[in-house]
Amino acid sequence: MNKLFSIGFWGVVARFILRNRTGILIVIAVITVLLALQWKNMRFTYTEANLLPDDHPINLQYEEFLKHFGEEGNLIVIGVKDSSIFTPEKFKAWNQLSQHIGKYDEVDLTLSVGNLKELEKKKDTTGFELVPFIKDSVFTHAKLANYKDELFNKLQFYDGLIYSPDKKSIRSAIYLKKDIVNTPARRDFVVDDLIPLIKKFEEDTGVKVHTSGMPYIRTLNSQSIIDEIGLFIGAALLITSLIFFFFFRSWRATFISMCTVIIGVMWAFGFLGLMHYEITVLTALIPPLIIVIGIPNCIFLINKYQQEIKLHGNQAKSLQRVITKVGNATLMTNLTTASGFATFILVKSELLSEFGIVASINIVAIFLLSLLIIPIVYSYMSVPKDKHLKHLSKTWINKFVDWTERMVRERGITIYIVAVLLLCASIIGIFNIKISGSIIEDMPKNTAFFEDIRFFEKEYEGIMPLEIMVDTKKKKGVMSLSTLKRIDELQDHIKEIPEFAKPLSVVELVKYSKQAYYNGNPEYYQLPNSQEKNFILSYAKSSTTDTNLLNSYVDSTGQFARITTFMKDTEPDRFVRIEEDLNKEINKIFPPERYNVSVTGKALVFQKGTHYLVNNLILSLSLAIFLIALFMAWMFRSFKMILISLIPNLLPLIITAGVMGFVGVPIKPSTILVFSIAFGISVDDTIHFLAKYRQELIANNWRIKKSVYAALRETAVSMFYTSIVLFFGFSVFTISSFGGTVALGALVSITLLFAMLSNLLLLPTLLLSLERSIANKKTMKEPAIEILPDTKDEID
Repeated sequence: MNKLFSIGFWGVVARFILRNRTGILIVIAVITVLLALQWKNMRFTYTEANLLPDDHPINLQYEEFLKHFGEEGNLIVIGVKDSSIFTPEKFKAWNQLSQHIGKYDEVDLTLSVGNLKELEKKKDTTGFELVPFIKDSVFTHAKLANYKDELFNKLQFYDGLIYSPDKKSIRSAIYLKKDIVNTPARRDFVVDDLIPLIKKFEEDTGVKVHTSGMPYIRTLNSQSIIDEIGLFIGAALLITSLIFFFFFRSWRATFISMCTVIIGVMWAFGFLGLMHYEITVLTALIPPLIIVIGIPNCIFLINKYQQEIKLHGNQAKSLQRVITKVGNATLMTNLTTASGFATFILVKSELLSEFGIVASINIVAIFLLSLLIIPIVYSYMSVPKDKHLKHLSKTWINKFVDWTERMVRERGITIYIVAVLLLCASIIGIFNIKISGSIIEDMPKNTAFFEDIRFFEKEYEGIMPLEIMVDTKKKKGVMSLSTLKRIDELQDHIKEIPEFAKPLSVVELVKYSKQAYYNGNPEYYQLPNSQEKNFILSYAKSSTTDTNLLNSYVDSTGQFARITTFMKDTEPDRFVRIEEDLNKEINKIFPPERYNVSVTGKALVFQKGTHYLVNNLILSLSLAIFLIALFMAWMFRSFKMILISLIPNLLPLIITAGVMGFVGVPIKPSTILVFSIAFGISVDDTIHFLAKYRQELIANNWRIKKSVYAALRETAVSMFYTSIVLFFGFSVFTISSFGGTVALGALVSITLLFAMLSNLLLLPTLLLSLERSIANKKTMKEPAIEILPDTKDEID
């Protein structure tokens, strides 16, 4: 009954497609145009991916911080490490550069040696005033030497902000307006204005400028993602078309397949625009993924069409059989692949959820496009000539098939031994896997902006902002001397942590006020005592606004204080220990009944996001396995067959995890994707093999060995073809400058290669070894859906 329904359904589908060819092509063209109109809605990401759910406590803390202090990542720094910068000509150029940058509407404030303000006591009355540090516009070697000495030895307030702790480099701080930090205006300013200015300065002076800060890093990182989309699509089209042509030796077949997947790519961009999703480092992979996954569909359909033409030469009959015989199988394999991506929808991460939605929709879309376009286009063409069918009898592919059959026949024990050894070695490797939660881990390491990150990490002890928010639980509580002392004590502790830069808070301004009160004597750069506090603190309270420097470190009510430090790229295990130590010190310094203190910032959010994803990796993979097991149960109605089908597909995943441990590839957002994606794709081969195996069992009156070998010879060629396409297709991602994308491409390629060998060698060996318990009519009863119709049931 199920068989008749399946054959009848696909017969109806075949007749519908072939009788409505023109109308279907028009519909595809219209949908393509409509989706192309949605491209204008595509948005490129302007911030780091938030890997945590919106309601996660870490996210809620960060949102609370943003509510009081606004966007934290608005600082761009430009630095030089060149002693000649303090020569008249170059210092003047450096000063003019800062002045020029400060005139742009996108810039809120610039701080440079040339425009520093020095706090001094007023001479004619009590109080302080801000005076320019550089008091003369005419520079001489003697004056600049004196300014340099004063800057490094007197102005401790600017230590770590304008000059490095070792006093060998200086930098300028550029504070962007917070409302443009996560908008296209930031990109326009950085790319069109800032970078050309810096390049001109370098050309004019010969001084190397290092540029960094989160707005700058985000901009160039996003630009790298955009630049690589075209590279990936071009490379994927090139490599898959070359392989396709090598297999089929037909320009016509290659052209039809390329046109099909190009339409699929256009649809992928259209769906991204239609859903108003951002182009992130993950969604940027979807268009080339569609090419890589779509080509195997074309291979199955065109290969079957040419087989039928070679068999009887009737074009109409061949096209009908392509749809009825291959349509069901490709539908099932595409659904299992889509389910591997769809599992990410259930992970409470917006980044992964969007990736899963768009990827799974487009995988189903490329299946429909292949099923419709290829038979229709071939129906308008002449019957393939003999030269187009020569590839069906290639001797080298027959030798490969003979080798697989010989291994299964004669080397079953060897196959088991190798599988067990690989399993044991992989388990050892798994215990060596590390977790990475670094924001810069996946950034392109061969770029100038990545080198600049390392420069500022070395010279200024960090570039990634980490924020600490202190809630005093009462208005104007920040400026009480007791609170300031507690903040100062915590800052002293932070300074002792080698991964952190010197922290910045309102405390620094209060210390600077006291130093100014004592005529700029550096020895008095400290908090006032109880006798000094009334006068000095009264000034400091008002100067938070007057200086326009630290007004963002105390909120408008005076209840919340902010301590900002910058951290180096830190190993996750070390970061966990630092966080524990920091929280312990916070609880000791700030009594919970009087203060609420939270540690937050983009660096922390990203670290926590990675750990959250790792914890959900098992859930995601388990969901993929469960969904695919349901497919198998529905198709084969056999629990034993489900177990047998999972073993050769789980082993490659374990091997890949072991390789990650031995090679040193950490678990991170990009590599987390590998397992669900690879499992969803690799199980396709299993479906094809088991469907053919069941068909052969019935045809051969339940003779096990004959059925296994027949199924192996029938499916080995298509497995090999599609696996090679997928291997080289995913290998395209290794040309990326992003470490995570490289790892994703390499690991999926390796996994699929192992999966092919596992399905060609281990799966049939398991079937032969367990023949008595599985090869009976009860176990292999009629499936819920007939994947491969029997020859005798074909529709003429």
